[in-house]
Amino acid sequence: MPLKRHTAFDLTGDVAIVSGAGSRLKGEIGNGRACAILLARQGAKIALFDLNEQWARDTKQMIDAEGGVSEVFQVDVTDEGSVKKAVERVVERFGRIDILVNIVGVGGAMGDATAVDMTAWDRDLRINLTSMVLTARHTIPHMRKNGRGSIVNMSSVSGLLGGNPSLLYPTTKGAIIQMTRAMAAQHGQENIRINCVAPGMVFTPMVRGRGMTEEMRQARIGQNLMKREGDAWDVGYAVLFLCSREAKWITGVIMPVDGGTTAGKADRPALKQDSLAEQNTGVPNSRL
Repeated sequence: MPLKRHTAFDLTGDVAIVSGAGSRLKGEIGNGRACAILLARQGAKIALFDLNEQWARDTKQMIDAEGGVSEVFQVDVTDEGSVKKAVERVVERFGRIDILVNIVGVGGAMGDATAVDMTAWDRDLRINLTSMVLTARHTIPHMRKNGRGSIVNMSSVSGLLGGNPSLLYPTTKGAIIQMTRAMAAQHGQENIRINCVAPGMVFTPMVRGRGMTEEMRQARIGQNLMKREGDAWDVGYAVLFLCSREAKWITGVIMPVDGGTTAGKADRPALKQDSLAEQNTGVPNSRL
């Protein structure tokens, strides 16, 4: 009897909201755009949320070119009225909501506690953190109607490691991690899964737009165990997995996508010692 074929990560019939689905550079791939395109490739219908309508339209054009289905919604995710109205329009257009991917975020106000501008602090806290509460607040009731749902919140390795020159950025990214765990506990029995992806220093249009030089870029690459640069597709595939039915028993997870940055540093001297041990014994170190 032949094996029954299963199409992995099939999202046909699902409706996904991706906040921050645009990208500031036309034709280039940021985290939100990568997530939207990958979910659409697997059959989901995508609601493209972005404050900049043109950025979202550029993403829609890319999805359209591949035969996917998407719709642009201009939304200020820091404003509850705007979020509520947009979610209602998504349901009117597509009939349901199954997936929410919270991408919106900014580097935000710089400075330590003695120097940070508090007006900017309040604004950026609302962009990076409160926005995710607002989108979840208005999408979870629709997931309850379906008997299932998946939410993925975007954090950063800065929320795990700290050490950032900004106070605001690692604070908000760390808060997203704990918010994800709290939400997972609150909604697990409703079969609504909430997970978090924490990218490392991937090269995206936002990073490029903030003045990343080639020298700085190479230094960043040297900080991960693989000595390779990640990109938005790497982040998008992690999000795709967590949204899929293949991840149906996974919730409350914080998934670093960072080339091993949070796992530790490559121990070069130890590697040399291992090689010397092999030379002296003639036995590979793994067998000693």
